[in-house]
Amino acid sequence: MSIIQTIREKGAVIVIAIIAISLIGFILMDSMSGTKKLFGGGNTSVLGAVNGEDIELNVFNDKVKEMEQQYPNSGNEQRNQIMESVWNQLVGEKIVEDQFTKLGLTFTPKEMSAIMFSNDAPQQLKQAFANKQTGQYDIGQAQQWWAETKKNKNEEQRNAIISQVIDPMRLNSLYTKYTSMISASIYQPKWLVTEQEEEKNNFARISYVAVPYTVINDSSVQVSDNDIENYLNKNKERYKQEAGRKISYVSFSAAANAKDSARIFQSLENLKPEFAADSNAKFFLGRNSSVIPFFDGYTPKAKIQIPNNSQAIIDLTDGGVYGPYLDGKNYVLAKKIATKILPDTIKCRHILLGTVNPQTQQPLMDDSTAHRIADSIEVAIKGGANFDSLEAKYSTDEAAKKDNGVMTFDLMTIEGDGFAKPFGDFLLNDKGETKKVVKTQFGWHYIEILDKKDFQPAYKIAYMAKEIAPSDETINLANSAAIKLSGNTKDEKSFNEYVAKNGLNKISVPNVVKENDFQLGGLQDARSIVKWAFDAKEGEVSEPFSVGDNFIVAIVDRKVAEGVPDVNTARPLVESVIRNEKKSGEIQKKLNNPSTLEAAAAAYNLQVLNTGMDSTLTFQAQIINGIGNEPKIAGAAFDKDFQAKVSPPIPGNTGIFVIKVNSIAPKTKLPQELLNQQENAQINSNIQSALGKSFNSLKKIADIKDNRSKFF
Repeated sequence: MSIIQTIREKGAVIVIAIIAISLIGFILMDSMSGTKKLFGGGNTSVLGAVNGEDIELNVFNDKVKEMEQQYPNSGNEQRNQIMESVWNQLVGEKIVEDQFTKLGLTFTPKEMSAIMFSNDAPQQLKQAFANKQTGQYDIGQAQQWWAETKKNKNEEQRNAIISQVIDPMRLNSLYTKYTSMISASIYQPKWLVTEQEEEKNNFARISYVAVPYTVINDSSVQVSDNDIENYLNKNKERYKQEAGRKISYVSFSAAANAKDSARIFQSLENLKPEFAADSNAKFFLGRNSSVIPFFDGYTPKAKIQIPNNSQAIIDLTDGGVYGPYLDGKNYVLAKKIATKILPDTIKCRHILLGTVNPQTQQPLMDDSTAHRIADSIEVAIKGGANFDSLEAKYSTDEAAKKDNGVMTFDLMTIEGDGFAKPFGDFLLNDKGETKKVVKTQFGWHYIEILDKKDFQPAYKIAYMAKEIAPSDETINLANSAAIKLSGNTKDEKSFNEYVAKNGLNKISVPNVVKENDFQLGGLQDARSIVKWAFDAKEGEVSEPFSVGDNFIVAIVDRKVAEGVPDVNTARPLVESVIRNEKKSGEIQKKLNNPSTLEAAAAAYNLQVLNTGMDSTLTFQAQIINGIGNEPKIAGAAFDKDFQAKVSPPIPGNTGIFVIKVNSIAPKTKLPQELLNQQENAQINSNIQSALGKSFNSLKKIADIKDNRSKFF
């Protein structure tokens, strides 16, 4: 299992480029389906299915755990995102796996061996089985490991290896074959490439009049329910919605208030004399539960990250205390313990006699042997032996080998938690020592200090910090208020009456909430409320839910069926669009097909403007300088009919435009080599687009059953 340990130490889950080309909005990171095929496995609870192929709960949970290893300090919000990502990953894998099967694409043991035992092997394998002398991938060692793995009867270990090592290679190989087939079927006519290049390289200059929709007040244009229904009927596919719930809620804040802030401030003020008198800052911080742990190191002034307070702290005498002051969510006392003149950077070189391989955790040599060799190296160098020769022969530090063991560190790195303390203590010693044998957790080192630069004052500072947290009283008041709302209301009418009577703020979530959502409007971790809502009736009021620093009481406004949304749901989405369509008709009527730009400008007392003089107005321009995102105007700018006469009024995103094309000209012709590069880039872009559309089409027609809400 050493390979799995290595993978986890290096960053947990193997991420292999399964698709060199983007495949919709999520990335297939690895595959799990080969596990069952290679080693067998029993039935588990079914989380969902794609085209009749089950997605098993235990597989999903294993994937979530693998991803969570990359974010060890993540909260519920991060976990929700991970779970959504893993679900999308597994659905995507099932979809493409189905295509692999239909097309007869396979991944044979011979192919697997060809990848694993070659320079195309996953980087994690190369790192885990690197030759300690050459740094090169030791194929023989990897082959031996694989032979032992196949004999291993520990199913959990074997499944982990399959999931993290073998399946990514398998899916990568199959997907490469699949995308190659699609790519080979795409034909890019030469004339189309030429035309697209002309669209990129020709630019237009136009004069125009822009009449913004804001010339007509919104209040003067009414959008009726009938208007919305007609619009939805014409745009059914565009506004088709999934089934869900419309939910509103009232939030009662249990966050720290001014009274809580003052209480925390005063508690630190009371601790200040004791902090100043105490001779052991580390134990003082621990005894008083500081949220900032004690850092037993020195920091230069430039790295003291306390805006507006660093100079005041530095100016203290040793033992002096500054504060309390506000730092983010904490009140802090800062105690200046000591000052030293230290170098900002130190250059050194070392020879490491490692006792353990830091990647595989396998033993390299016993401690006494490493110590003896290190001492011998020290004696040899004192006798005139060449450092570089000894470093090349004995050092197990592969990372430093390329520079003959030479390394340069800044003070903050040396003082940091990740730096071997005995090594750092020697580098910062004030005894004048420049050469020494030192033991660390990695083994025995022979170290030489080569140079120290930029000496400056550095400070050891202890921070006694307390978070500005809510008191029990604050939490209980918020909870009590939420309980009163929940207990005194039974339906929508009584809920709304109570809210109005008590001056509460009812928040209506604008979007339709889906069954597997975790977010509820501005509430990021509201999964418990969503689950409740899908078991509740219309008009039902919830018990209080604790979400972040708030107590939430929710109400199900209505259940939403799959299909075209009703008028109330759709109004926030389409009202402004319909209103602008109505404004467009009124504006065009007043413009009355002007024959000149001046006539169009006079109708609304506007000016004739110009754009495109900077050669950026191309047919494919996303943003037009001075105009914005108006694709219709970008297209009209290349209509040669509008060189002889002005255009008719053109409804855009922000208003009505009348334009006249002043010129259409090519940019300076690019070198042929660059044109060829652009042509190739365009072809690749078209292939990527085709692959993305291919997958989206497969997903759209796939039979996807999602049972996640039964489990989470």
